[in-house]
Amino acid sequence: MLRYSLQAPTGSNTQGWQWVFITDPEKKKVIADFYGANYDAYTNRPDQPSYGDDDPRTSQRPKIMDSSRYLREIFHEVPVMMIPCIQGAGRLDTGVPTFGQASAWGSLLPAVWSFMLALRERGLGSAWTTLHLPNEREVAELLGIPYDTVTQGGFSPSLNEGHRF
Repeated sequence: MLRYSLQAPTGSNTQGWQWVFITDPEKKKVIADFYGANYDAYTNRPDQPSYGDDDPRTSQRPKIMDSSRYLREIFHEVPVMMIPCIQGAGRLDTGVPTFGQASAWGSLLPAVWSFMLALRERGLGSAWTTLHLPNEREVAELLGIPYDTVTQGGFSPSLNEGHRF
């Protein structure tokens, strides 16, 4: 399925993406622990958004929260974690101008989206996740990703339970 991702466009055709697949249970556990701690901090913030009663996000929120809590609970059990990375723009969190950030993410996200669609076509689900990123340096060290030159995203392919798309 990854080959479908590689057909996605990239800025200047640089194709600076890299794909790290994690199946080692101990490494998945470390990443899941970072994810869980950051999830707890994020969902317990006092500044959670609130919407009016007629806003569809209000009625959708309980389902979204149930789903995200479930992922938090079982994240260490997913068969494979995938971390898409982009290189070539430098660290995107160290003063890279908006143009450079947009170009880098705009070069990575179409490939990830293509991968997600390829999974979906085969009855599999996926979730774009970012809650390991507060610990991006530690995850980079764990996985041997060169932190100073590569920026990570987060992603977890999974089985789709009970729904046809």
